[in-house]
Amino acid sequence: MLFTDVIRTKRDGGELSSEQIRYFVDGLADGSIPAEQVSALAMAIFLNSLTFNETATLTMSMASSGTVLDWSDLDLDGPVVDKHSTGGVGDKVSLMLAPMVAACGGYVPMITGRGLGHTGGTTDKLEAIPGYNTAPDFATFKRIVRETGCAIIGQTADLAPADRRFYAIRDVTGTVESVPLITASILAKKIAAGLDALVMDVKVGSGAFMGTQDQARELGLSIVRTAALANLKTHVLITDMNEVLGRTAGNALEIAETVRYLKNEDREARLDAVVMGLCAEMLIASGIAADRAVALRKSEDAVSSGRALEIFARMITALGGPKDFVEKSDKYLAVAPVIRPIMAKGILAGVDTRSIGNAIIGLGGGRRKVGEKLDMAVGFSAVAAIGTRLGADTPLAIVHAASETDADIAEAVYRKACTMASQAPEKTPVISEILTGAD
Repeated sequence: MLFTDVIRTKRDGGELSSEQIRYFVDGLADGSIPAEQVSALAMAIFLNSLTFNETATLTMSMASSGTVLDWSDLDLDGPVVDKHSTGGVGDKVSLMLAPMVAACGGYVPMITGRGLGHTGGTTDKLEAIPGYNTAPDFATFKRIVRETGCAIIGQTADLAPADRRFYAIRDVTGTVESVPLITASILAKKIAAGLDALVMDVKVGSGAFMGTQDQARELGLSIVRTAALANLKTHVLITDMNEVLGRTAGNALEIAETVRYLKNEDREARLDAVVMGLCAEMLIASGIAADRAVALRKSEDAVSSGRALEIFARMITALGGPKDFVEKSDKYLAVAPVIRPIMAKGILAGVDTRSIGNAIIGLGGGRRKVGEKLDMAVGFSAVAAIGTRLGADTPLAIVHAASETDADIAEAVYRKACTMASQAPEKTPVISEILTGAD
């Protein structure tokens, strides 16, 4: 089979056969198909999409392109459940959720990605913790999940390797925002992880890959229906990404905010709503809680009791991080040499959140090309929420940069991304819809 024929088929709007898709996945996994041809097919799919059958075949083929985890040999006393986000700016939710669900009796083998386009990656954020190993072998990964209740790691070379390569190429070729490709990429990893249940956070808005509610719902339904073919019970929450989630955006800064959240010291309202909503849905989907009221009480208790923080600390230590990280995180996290406020007057009425994500890339906190090393210290803190009245005591944000020049550029981008008004806009719900297999 000539791969140029596969490219031409999709370029001309045709439907790929199962054999063509499996040939593509095999070539991704073993590297026999060069990056330029992968890029060409990715763009053809981006422009002409995939049918449901094509998406399902691509998903299952990528899931089986490497190791498929099996948890039955561990005799766990709770369900294996995970969460995944389509990506946003300031989205550090996974870092709180894994230990929270573990504190409620679930087991969370969370395999995460790196930054994709303008969005941050959980794997990158964890690497801001000195010594933290995001790529342990599977035996170590499974042991930590059994003993601690959760482990958050990056995608390994053995797990869905076809997707791992495809993901990296899509990131730098402008082919991220494709419903079938996002569906296949997410579910390939989650099916290979051997889960009992999955909860998806589909972001919508200016900082998301899905810009409208209709697009987000299309992706959510695609994920739920494709997952059903693999007998993976999946629920989807559609959540707002029209502004930075939480008070920070940037790798080390988001780790610091996570610690404050789990210590129950600072829980920004929108971030808290997303964390609690997703945690509750994970407990419902996995059978730990029978209804939302019970699930929310369990979720709240996981934080207020300190159990989630304790599990987070144990996970960090088990994966090579400092034993006293949660007590002394300021000692371990990188600090930028230039830290200064971005001042403004008026009421913040709107934000082009994608531009803020791109500003972090400009600061060195995200990638312009595959494999680029990140500056963990840079980003934004004290991020003002939409509706905030700004003035002498309340900045738009605080920029963390490697140089004054970088800070100047980031500040200019941030200002341009913000719209000011004399009155606060109406509040929009942070969780707009929940989709299940019944939808």
